[in-house]
Amino acid sequence: MIDLRPFDRLGRFDGGWLDAHYHFSFADYHDPERMGLGALRVWNDDAIQPGTGFPPHGHRDMEIVTYVREGAITHRDSLGNFGRTEAGQVQVMSAGTGIQHSEVNAEEGPTRLFQIWILPERRGLAPRWETNPFPREHGRLQVLASGRAEDGDNVPRIYQDARVLGATLDKGDRVVHHLGGRGAYLVPARGSVTVNGHAVGERSGLVANAEAELIIEANEDSEIVLVEVA
Repeated sequence: MIDLRPFDRLGRFDGGWLDAHYHFSFADYHDPERMGLGALRVWNDDAIQPGTGFPPHGHRDMEIVTYVREGAITHRDSLGNFGRTEAGQVQVMSAGTGIQHSEVNAEEGPTRLFQIWILPERRGLAPRWETNPFPREHGRLQVLASGRAEDGDNVPRIYQDARVLGATLDKGDRVVHHLGGRGAYLVPARGSVTVNGHAVGERSGLVANAEAELIIEANEDSEIVLVEVA
């Protein structure tokens, strides 16, 4: 089953410094039909103005994957980690037993990013943080973060039977991704694609439930992010 979530029908928060669109229920936006997909709980599309951001705050028991689409975000946390994740990079944080962190746009222009929250397989895990580049080999899906053993140790790990994948596609590229009935949520970060015959516009979402495979065709030069869950 395929369900489309057009960008203009997502939840919205505009606080001036932050312009956020919510694919699932989050903060003051509540839709009982959009409470998550399996372990996938949050997918926020954020634009953060220069010199602003999220001051130190805490998280527990959540896998948080951030893909920076434009600009950069500067991270500090209570584990002593400090780093700048720029456009085209992926940041992975396991909140685990508890972590305090801040995310600030220290750049001269807006920062635009996807932030994805995935519930961990169990509570009380050790917190951790790392950042990696978005793979740039065109025409195929590549793993950005994973908790599946078959994806090996060379990708950022999340503590869940799930994976985050990304692809840079040229117009006309066709990718077949086998799901075997697992759930998936797909968003074009830029451009537009057709998935199993359904057109998906830039920053819109597509839910796939009980599909054997996804046939993804690029209608223009595009970049997509996909979360696959059990």
